[in-house]
Amino acid sequence: MDDILLETESKMESTIENLEKRLINIRAGRANPAILDGVMVNYYGVDTPLKQLANISIPEARQLSIKPFDKGALGAIEKGIYEANIGLTPNNNGEIIILNIPALTEETRKEYVKQAKVVAEDAKIALRNIRQDANGDIKKLEIPEDDIKYATDEIQDLINKYNKIVDEKLSVKEKELLSV
Repeated sequence: MDDILLETESKMESTIENLEKRLINIRAGRANPAILDGVMVNYYGVDTPLKQLANISIPEARQLSIKPFDKGALGAIEKGIYEANIGLTPNNNGEIIILNIPALTEETRKEYVKQAKVVAEDAKIALRNIRQDANGDIKKLEIPEDDIKYATDEIQDLINKYNKIVDEKLSVKEKELLSV
């Protein structure tokens, strides 16, 4: 029974980590190198993550600078950014690629808040599925009724705790998105 509770909490923690990664990818009008996490570059015929081919820095609040380790990869990096469809246009000056992050309009901000809410709801659904699986595993055990009740209450406490964390993370992201 304790193993089930520990495994359940572990799965819930990984759900929160996944939520954090997905929320980071929702732009907030500020430069964040995590925007480029999903960008793959065809480098000598192999799809390679951009992070492995270049240094990514933030020279200004709304600008990302990408300096490749191999200048011959500039064109491939530029193409990879276009193909990633992240809504940013790369400016190649022959040495580095500059990405200017445009200011968000009110409408765009509200759209990003909707995306964040969908991501948070997905996390809550995942948490509920984890709870359902754990409760099913506990009911399969041949233990006294009181122990089953205790274990399901513990799992409910866990889901309440992690749902609160999801709500807090969503609230922080909403404030970040709506602040000008």
